[in-house]
Amino acid sequence: MNRDISLLDKTFTPYLSSESIRNRIHALATQLNADYKGESVVFIGVLNGAFMFASDLMKGLDLNLEISFVKVSSYSGTQSSGIVKELIGLNNSINDKHVIVLEDIVDTGRTADKLFELLHEKTPRSIEMCTLLFKPNAFEGKMVPKYVGFKIPNKFVVGFGLDYDEVGRNLNEIYQLKE
Repeated sequence: MNRDISLLDKTFTPYLSSESIRNRIHALATQLNADYKGESVVFIGVLNGAFMFASDLMKGLDLNLEISFVKVSSYSGTQSSGIVKELIGLNNSINDKHVIVLEDIVDTGRTADKLFELLHEKTPRSIEMCTLLFKPNAFEGKMVPKYVGFKIPNKFVVGFGLDYDEVGRNLNEIYQLKE
């Protein structure tokens, strides 16, 4: 991971290596295993971006768990549109269950707030967020993630499930937009 890459009309520079991502996900799994030992937990991955994070995290969990996925979106290109669109809903019951929302990235927090609002209507026992990346300087939301892989600056990133206009999700590392 020592070279810039080009995606569509933009150039990205290496930011987080696959090894550092893997190590941090292992640490998150260890923390979740300790916090929810003996509990039943429903993990809800937010598509499309969280698919790689969710997959790797699940491999490290030793819990009685279910996993489901929802699809919401607020991005267009490299900017958050600020308009949350519910695209695919949740089919499993989460009534009286511990719920952990898995996100690839939390920046403004608008998507997370809307998702938490929708999930609270289904009366879970508890609800927390686990995100691979968190941009505290961009955050304007109410629901601060409890489990955070990396706090990063307010710069656009791609890879490991995150995209730039739907490309770059397949990269094993995370790249930052080159300025």
